[in-house]
Amino acid sequence: MPLSPSSRPQRQLALLLIAGPLLILVAVFLGDGWREPWRLWQADHAGILEMRLWRVGLGALVGASLALAGSTLQTVLRNPLAEPYVLGLSSGAGLGTAAGIVLGVLALHPVLLPFAGFVGAMCSLVIVYHLARTARGTTPHTLILAGVVWGSITHSVLMFLVTQSSAEGLQAILWWMLGDLQVYETRMVITVCWLNGIAAIALYTRSRALNALLLGDEGAGHVGLHTERVKAVVLVLATLLAAAAVSVSGIIAFVGLIAPHMARAMVGADHRRLLPAAAVIGATFLVWADGIGRTLLFPVEIPVGVLTALVGGPFFLVLLRRKQREIWS
Repeated sequence: MPLSPSSRPQRQLALLLIAGPLLILVAVFLGDGWREPWRLWQADHAGILEMRLWRVGLGALVGASLALAGSTLQTVLRNPLAEPYVLGLSSGAGLGTAAGIVLGVLALHPVLLPFAGFVGAMCSLVIVYHLARTARGTTPHTLILAGVVWGSITHSVLMFLVTQSSAEGLQAILWWMLGDLQVYETRMVITVCWLNGIAAIALYTRSRALNALLLGDEGAGHVGLHTERVKAVVLVLATLLAAAAVSVSGIIAFVGLIAPHMARAMVGADHRRLLPAAAVIGATFLVWADGIGRTLLFPVEIPVGVLTALVGGPFFLVLLRRKQREIWS
């Protein structure tokens, strides 16, 4: 019996929720020794297995966070090209985090580094929005242009910080700028997990409000939604998700663009399904990108940010070439 249109998205979501975690677990075996995965369970490889589990867990956390942030930004800004990297939020969070690294705030408390990234990302969001705003409001093209310009400015400042850091700090920051899922400080990962878990739950509870925003500001107002208040809250939550992810993984591009569009194609635009689907797809995509980067040219490791950019760049260009009405659903 063929699936009814109403039941297909639910079944697609159920399939994602089952297949995604399984694929993430399989990714533990990518990298050195992928042809002999059973070796990871041997006693002399216990340390390697623990490192892999932490790395895969961090990849899933970061991928899900960036996907949720991208989904929210695309809805609130009514822009199918919106995502943390394109809008300059990742660069702003990166600048704030790099400044925190240079100033040594991580030694004071693990929560201070995500907070520094959040401040940088929030400032970037405000600046980009005001740069793109005209008398007629904002358009997708002005937002993208403002985000690219602001991203270039923050990148230049970040390069200045790199030149002022020590040799050890230089290598750490450069590798971090390319995306790095290696876990160096477990306390910070746990802190980000708590922060982003709370932010993700808070965002999901506003799924109906996000659905109303799809009607436009006027339509959402007609159904009793306080649009400006809702926008402010969900934008802060999306910025927190992106900034905390960047603080532990570095600047990873286009996950927040690819995952929401794939999720929307599979489960539709209802945020009660879209948000969990995007989170699972983003987590799976980033974990496998990292695993492939560790396997493809072993023993040379390809930074995960390089692989996501190689996939996401052409994806972004395809979306850019299409008309917005043809993209949005």
